[in-house]
Amino acid sequence: MWDYTDTVTEHFENPRNVGEIKEPSGTGDVGSLACGDALKLTLKIDNGCIVDAKFKTFGCASAIASSSALTEMIKGKTVDEAEKITNEDIAQYLGGLPKEKMHCSVMGREALEAAIADFRGLVLPMAEGEVICECFGVTDLEVIRAIKESGLRSVEEITNFTKAGGGCGKCEDKLRGLLLQTVSDDLKIVPVRAAPKRMTMLQKIKKIEEVLEREVRPGLKKDGGDIELIDVDGDFVIVSLRGSCTSCFKSQTTLKEYVEKRLREQVLDTLIVEEEK
Repeated sequence: MWDYTDTVTEHFENPRNVGEIKEPSGTGDVGSLACGDALKLTLKIDNGCIVDAKFKTFGCASAIASSSALTEMIKGKTVDEAEKITNEDIAQYLGGLPKEKMHCSVMGREALEAAIADFRGLVLPMAEGEVICECFGVTDLEVIRAIKESGLRSVEEITNFTKAGGGCGKCEDKLRGLLLQTVSDDLKIVPVRAAPKRMTMLQKIKKIEEVLEREVRPGLKKDGGDIELIDVDGDFVIVSLRGSCTSCFKSQTTLKEYVEKRLREQVLDTLIVEEEK
């Protein structure tokens, strides 16, 4: 059972603006019934202002709530104002969404972008991407965008935001490669200190273990938790985490993020931490 906020429950049980506008100014169709989620958003635009918005969706409670919330958010806004709305804005409007359901807010944002593009007579470049996840029809461009915009750092997070990898799992290696390449490219943009000395895999593993033992494990043990290094695959550090560390980080930082931060500071700034499945 998902832990939904009262706002999500309210929009699911009493969705606003359900239906379809006749002769809409713009239409956004995203997802597909075959993939399990689909959303059709229609807009009525007058003098650059969205005067009405309606939706039809096939999906879970989060998909319905996200679509309902989106229509409420954009009515009365100018097109320029509406196109700045992000999936994070939709989730925040609802008081938050379970991490496994963030793709529903992403679907809402994509439908809005498609509807605005249709209004302007444009074709979104997203359709030109290479399909990475056959199960859900997710392209490489969609994955890369999600990684950059939401700061994703694991295949699990990519699945939560895009559904890619949530089916047969055959695309996980491709997703991991996209993640590593995208994160590495972003890091190249940021000025860095002199390049670190090249380490062998054994040296890297030894240094990672030293940081975990010195920086992470003591705090975890105080709270009855622990951490175990499972594997190191290139820049991906696979760990098993147990418990939490209240003295290690602020409430808005997850334990995985804390570990990743420490390893990037003291071992290699391209390391990505993933929890063992």
